[in-house]
Amino acid sequence: MNSITLYVPTMNCASCVAKIERAFSALEQKKSAINARVNLADKQVIVEGEICAQLAIETIASVGYASEQIQDVKRAAQVKAKEEACEYRTRIIQSLLGLGLGIPMMIWGLLGGEMMVNSPAQQFGWGVMGVITLLLLVTTGGHFYKGMWRSLKVGSANMDTLIVLGTSSAWLYSMVVVLLPDAFPPSARHVYFEASVMILGLINLGHALELSAKGKTSEAVQRLVGLQSTTATKITDTGDIEVEIAEIKLGDRLRLKPGGRVALDGEVIEGSSTINESMLTGEPLPVNKVTGDLLSAGTVNGNGTIIYQVTAGLGDTRLSKIIDLVQQAQTSKLPIGRLTDKISAYFVPAVVLIAMIASSIWYLSGPAPQLSHALIVLTSVLIIACPCALGLATPMSIMVSVGRAAQMGVLIKNGEALQLASKVTCVVLDKTGTITQGKPSVTDVMIISKSGATSEVDDKDLALQQLFTRVASLERYSEHPLASAVLEEAKVRELVLFEPESFTNVQGKGILGVVDGCSLAVGNRSLMQNEGVSGLDRFDAEISQFSAQAKTPVYIAENGQLSMIIAVTDPIKADAKAAMTALLQSGKRVVLLSGDNIRTAKAVATQVGIKEVIAEVLPEQKQAHIIALQAEGEVVAMVGDGINDAPALVSADVGIAMGDGTQVAIESADLTFLSGRLSVLADTFSLARVSMRNIKQNLFGAFIYNSLGIPIAAGVLFPFTGLLLSPVIAGGAMALSSLTVVTNANRLRYVKLNSSTPEV
Repeated sequence: MNSITLYVPTMNCASCVAKIERAFSALEQKKSAINARVNLADKQVIVEGEICAQLAIETIASVGYASEQIQDVKRAAQVKAKEEACEYRTRIIQSLLGLGLGIPMMIWGLLGGEMMVNSPAQQFGWGVMGVITLLLLVTTGGHFYKGMWRSLKVGSANMDTLIVLGTSSAWLYSMVVVLLPDAFPPSARHVYFEASVMILGLINLGHALELSAKGKTSEAVQRLVGLQSTTATKITDTGDIEVEIAEIKLGDRLRLKPGGRVALDGEVIEGSSTINESMLTGEPLPVNKVTGDLLSAGTVNGNGTIIYQVTAGLGDTRLSKIIDLVQQAQTSKLPIGRLTDKISAYFVPAVVLIAMIASSIWYLSGPAPQLSHALIVLTSVLIIACPCALGLATPMSIMVSVGRAAQMGVLIKNGEALQLASKVTCVVLDKTGTITQGKPSVTDVMIISKSGATSEVDDKDLALQQLFTRVASLERYSEHPLASAVLEEAKVRELVLFEPESFTNVQGKGILGVVDGCSLAVGNRSLMQNEGVSGLDRFDAEISQFSAQAKTPVYIAENGQLSMIIAVTDPIKADAKAAMTALLQSGKRVVLLSGDNIRTAKAVATQVGIKEVIAEVLPEQKQAHIIALQAEGEVVAMVGDGINDAPALVSADVGIAMGDGTQVAIESADLTFLSGRLSVLADTFSLARVSMRNIKQNLFGAFIYNSLGIPIAAGVLFPFTGLLLSPVIAGGAMALSSLTVVTNANRLRYVKLNSSTPEV
């Protein structure tokens, strides 16, 4: 699917998001299969579907926003960082100018200085201050006026509209008082120039601090983007040359020097070294790489020198896909945040209406001076109601939590998965490649004569070598982890394999085929029974012994006759027991779900502390068991790594794939563990819980702020206190609300994660 990422620098509130989303929704009615995801926190819009970049840019422009396409993620991040640094400096200067004039004027009034226009001298003095204030409104608030104008041109309103209406009303009223003092009763000749510049100073200061905090929320993605190299050492016929990444083609040979960073995904063709992959997988120990091993872009070389062949372009590297997935998750919508979107779509017009009604009531029936009171109410309501905090409440927390997960080596595909992960009550795990290492090896080989007797044979026995050669030749086409054990054994025995004449995969049971004229069946007991192979019961004692040692028996039948049994063991992951203990301590129900025989599955479960075991199940039965658990009221997370786990991963409330598993499993899952470590499992659920709590805190704070702030600004407390909320305090409160949301979201970067529910 075509995907376009656009940067929208002037998008700054929830109503902006709502307008852009509505524009793409309207476009989708004309052109099908278009999906737009808006990330307010990062000021990005990701558009997927049958749409060109120009049309996407025009669609955003139709609602008043300029945008540009992001093509080079790393350069775009650098440009964005530079622009934000420049904007930060500008906002600080603007806030200093606004507060530098506003604070002395406010202090003058508080110390008893005259803020009224009752004489020609006062008229002249405040007239000069009015002109100076106007210059500051233009210089410190010009961006708000531009934003409002862009919005008005397309017939809509946004946060800038509220700020401009509020500050301009205060300035305009004051200037009219200065120019025409006799048109007002003496009690209404108060000027509010300090309110205009103070409000802009406080809002600009709030935006500057917000920018600084926002930069920290996207730190994880920026760190991933920073892993991308810009140049590499290419090996040519005339020697090594330094080239730009964009100039490298598939198949090119690159030299990786000690301490260097892998430029693009590739395969080692010469040399060996240790590679630090912690920045991608979270796995702290370096991995040894030799000829034939794969390298991932962004990882760091140790002390050796490697020559590797490029296998993926810049946009197709594992690192690039990880960055895409993280950004996709950060722009996704959570069900909990959809109410915010609905409210934001009508928020600004509603606030303008409330402000006009409230000020009209004060003007028509309020105490003297009515006009001054009406102006204070109008300005305060407009300023305090800016929906910045509401728009940032959900996306800021998602950005931080998804970035924190990426640093742990966990990829979250979408925000909804994060929300569901916080509710998980039951964790179902596959055995092979999930609890075990997925690197099985052959431990025992039993040759069975035609009479049904087992025999001890020399490893160089000709009959054994021939049979093993045929079995390994067939296993080359199987994706099952146990097949790799047979192939590894064949490599040790230095067997020469050949092409099978036919191959059939019997899902969940084994494989069938014809090799060298012999009909073979390789798999579990169920496959043997399906193929009519008899005499299996005679070996129950040996099979029980294998199973007690957590070894999996593989039956081999040749031309319908049982001829060999291979015992394969797959070592349990070092962190599996601790991971299961953490899950159980956090109150999760833990189930081992395996296609292996019940005795082997129970032996593995016992070693890691799992009490509930479901074994000898086919792939479709795995899916059925997941659905059955959901029917019991469980919110189920399924953890697996193979093709046969894909249906169960899709059916589970949260599908979790091990990153060293198959691509099908990874694509079917909502979360991916890049390192294959189970130790992050409990931490992932813990992070999901604290993230949802953090989002609820932000939404509650934003809703309460606006729910209480607007009535207070409208003057509901005046009958009890005799005071109206100052527009300056309203401006400070508005800036503080956004900063509070961003700061609270940033706490997710540091919260301690463990098996028990952390307090946030």
